[in-house]
Amino acid sequence: MNFSEFEEKIGYTFKNERLLEQAFTHRSHLNENRASGREHNERLEFLGDAVLELVVTEFLFAKYPDKPEGDLTSYRAALVNTVSISDSATKLGMNEFLLLSRGEAKDTGRARAIILANAFEAVIGAMYLDQGYEPAKKFIAEQLFHKTDEVVAKGLWQDAKSRFQEIAQEKETVTPSYDVISQTGPDHDKNFVVGVYLGEERIATGEGRSKQEAEQVAAQKALVAKGW
Repeated sequence: MNFSEFEEKIGYTFKNERLLEQAFTHRSHLNENRASGREHNERLEFLGDAVLELVVTEFLFAKYPDKPEGDLTSYRAALVNTVSISDSATKLGMNEFLLLSRGEAKDTGRARAIILANAFEAVIGAMYLDQGYEPAKKFIAEQLFHKTDEVVAKGLWQDAKSRFQEIAQEKETVTPSYDVISQTGPDHDKNFVVGVYLGEERIATGEGRSKQEAEQVAAQKALVAKGW
């Protein structure tokens, strides 16, 4: 795999190319290529997640000097959630560079979005190890900061579960309930499917890496389904 095209897209050349290769290597790829000598990207993802949170926190703290901690936390969550960062990864064409097993390569939809989000964070971790904080910060700024105004203006940062419950109680005098439909994957990479119900009627389903995330996705879809 030649990663120079990706480096051109992000305007950054790695001193240690193996870090970039590792950032794109999913655990499943190593199961089929044990002799490759590669490492999977989960440690880089762990590091990149921390750098991402710090950079976005620093940015929001400076951009909104009068906002309380609760609002800033919600803005940050909206900017760095799976949907947001997998969208940025897709626009960068990261899908073309993923090293996956044959089975994982067939996955689409939410499963692929999670893999892309993880790779996006791993690239941040790789950049941080390669040349430090500033290049990683520049990458994050270019890919995510422009979304902030829309997130705030459209209320995309608000808790979808709370909104759905409030409106459901007002319009239909019923409190939504949630139920786990399925959970798949190993402990380190779980995927949950959750349904949201009004009474006996299932309004929508959502997927996520945790039950809480899946519930939020389901609530957001339910708001759309109900036209609320």
